[in-house]
Amino acid sequence: MIMIDRKYSIPIECGSMPIISKESLENVKKRVDLVDVLESYVDLKRSGATYKGLCPFHDEKTPSFVIQKGDAHYHCFGCGAHGDAIQFLMQHQSLGFADAVETLAQKYQVHLDYEEGNEEKGPPKNLLYEALGEASLFFHALLLHTPEGHAALQYLYRRGLTLDFIQKFRIGYSPCKAGHFTSYMKAKGFNSETLQAAGLSKEGSDNRVRDFFSDRITFPIHNPQGRVIGFSARKFHGDTFGGKYVNSPETPVFKKSQILFGLNYCRRRIAKERKVVICEGQLDCLRLIHEGLGIAVAGQGTSFGEGQTRELLRLGIQKVYLAFDSDHAGFEAMAKIGNSFQKEGVDVAILSLPPDSDPDTFVKVKGIEAFVHLMEESSDYLAFLVEFLSRKIDMSTPAGKSELINTAASQIRGWNDAVMVHESLCRLAKLTGVSTDMVLTGGHVSPNVYVRQSGRLDPYRIDPDLVLESDFLRWILLMGDRLPQIIEVAQKNLSPEGLNNSHCRQIYHLYLEAHKQGKHCDWMSLAINMSAEAQQLLQDLYQKRVNKEKAEEHFTVTVQKILDRNWLAKREELRVKIQNCTDNEDEVMKLLKEFDQCKQAPPEVMT
Repeated sequence: MIMIDRKYSIPIECGSMPIISKESLENVKKRVDLVDVLESYVDLKRSGATYKGLCPFHDEKTPSFVIQKGDAHYHCFGCGAHGDAIQFLMQHQSLGFADAVETLAQKYQVHLDYEEGNEEKGPPKNLLYEALGEASLFFHALLLHTPEGHAALQYLYRRGLTLDFIQKFRIGYSPCKAGHFTSYMKAKGFNSETLQAAGLSKEGSDNRVRDFFSDRITFPIHNPQGRVIGFSARKFHGDTFGGKYVNSPETPVFKKSQILFGLNYCRRRIAKERKVVICEGQLDCLRLIHEGLGIAVAGQGTSFGEGQTRELLRLGIQKVYLAFDSDHAGFEAMAKIGNSFQKEGVDVAILSLPPDSDPDTFVKVKGIEAFVHLMEESSDYLAFLVEFLSRKIDMSTPAGKSELINTAASQIRGWNDAVMVHESLCRLAKLTGVSTDMVLTGGHVSPNVYVRQSGRLDPYRIDPDLVLESDFLRWILLMGDRLPQIIEVAQKNLSPEGLNNSHCRQIYHLYLEAHKQGKHCDWMSLAINMSAEAQQLLQDLYQKRVNKEKAEEHFTVTVQKILDRNWLAKREELRVKIQNCTDNEDEVMKLLKEFDQCKQAPPEVMT
C-alpha cells in the first residue's frame, strides 16, 4: 500500500566529511555522552544508574531500550538493537559513517582532521555551508519581498505553485543587477574566496568576479542531511542569458553525480518504507513531496550516476518507481536507471504518464491519488524494456526477434543477483513468446545461476545454498583426484554439517567417508548410496563445464563464500537468541559478548 503523508517537516541540518583520521575518531569517541546524544531522539527516564525508554527501532508499549550511565552502548531487550552513538545515528537517522561522525563532532566541538591525501584545501566546508545557507535566505527574501522578485513570483503562481509551496521549499530569485548579491554577502562577512569556493560567484576572462546566478528562479539543492550545497536556477523569460537551467558548479560540498534532489526531505521515510519514486525534474519531485508522497527524489537532469544509485541502495530500498517524461529522452533514462537497480536485485516499476505530461502537471490536474493509482498500475521493468527495444528492433521477423531477445538477455545476465537473473530470463521468454529453455540454455546461462534440465527443477524456484554448494562439490568431484590439496582445504574448513542443502551434505559426507577409507571416489560408487534426488544432483554437477586451469583459485573463493555465509548465519542466530532472551539480563550480556566475539572474527580459508 502506498501512503500519502499530509504532514511535512524539514530535517535538522548537518554535513558530510571525507575520510577522517583515526586520532579524530578517537577524540570524538572520548567526548561523546551516549545519553546526551540519544535524548534528542528517545524519551529516556532515569532509574538509578539506568536510563530506559521506548525503543525507536520497533513498536512497543513497555520500555525495553536501556542505557547504563557512563556506558558507550545502548541495548534493547525487545528487538535486540545494540550499538554506540555512531551506530544509532547511522541506523535511526540513516546517516553514512562520516556524516554520523561529523554530527557528533559538531555537537561536542571536536576538530576533525583527515587522512593523508584527503586534506581539504581552501575555505573549510562549514564556512561554505554557511555561505550557501545565507544565499538561500537572501534569494528567498528577494523573491517574496522585493519589486524585483515580483515578476518571478507571478510566474511561479501561474505555474500553480502556492505561497505555502514556495515558502516550504525556500524557492528564491537571484537578482538581475550585477554585484547586488556579492555586495550583500560581503556585508555578511563572506569574502571572495569563500563565495567562489561555494560556487556562488565566478571570475570572468577579464578577471572580474561576477555573481554566478543572475535573473533566475532558484531551487536550493541539499545534501541528504539537509544543508544547502548548491542551487538549480531556472530562467522564466527569454531575455535571460543561457540555457533553461543552470546548476551550481562542482565544489567541495556539491558533487553532482552523488546528490539526489529532495532526499533530505524523504530519507527517513524511504529507509522505512524501502521504496522510492525517481523523477526527472526538481518541480516534479517537490510537487509529490508537497502533496504527501514523501518518497520522491530527482537526479540532476536525466543523468543518474552510480553514486546516486548507491545512496538509495544504502537506504535498503526494495522497489523503485520511475516517473519520467513520456518522450524518447525519458524512455532512454528509465531504461538506463532501471537497469542499474535491477542489476542489484531491486525491483523497478515504470509509470505510464500521458503524453506531454510530467508528475508536476499530472498531479496539479488530476491530484495525488491519481498519481498513486499510476504507481499501483505501473508496469514491471522487463515489460517496459521489451516494449522500449521493440521501438528500435522489428520483432515481426525472426531475425529481429532474435536480436531483441539476445540484447535483453545479455543485459539481464550482467545483473549481480542470481535469482533476479534466472527469474528475469524466464519472464523474458514469456514476454517474447519463446520457450523458457531457449532463453535459459544454449550456453548463455549466467555462471552465477544453477539451472537443472527441463522437468527436473521448477524453473521459477532457485535455492541460493544449492547454487553455492553445488560449485563447492563440483570442484571436489571433478578435480579432487588431480589436486589433492583441494580435498585438504575442504577438510580443514568444512564438515558436512557446514553445508545447508541436504543433498549436497549427503554427497559431501559420502565422498569424505570414501576418501578416509582410501577408496577411489568414482561417481557411480557414490551414487549407489545416495537418494534419488542426490543422484540427480550428482549427474547435474557433472554436466556443467568448468575452467579446470583455475580450479584451485575458484575453489578457494567458493569455500570462502560458504564460510562467510555460515558466519553471517551464526551472527543472526545469536542476534535472534538475544532478542528472545528478554527476562535474563545475565544471559543477554553473555550472548552479547559471544556476538561481539563472533563479529570480530570473520572467517578465513585455512590452506
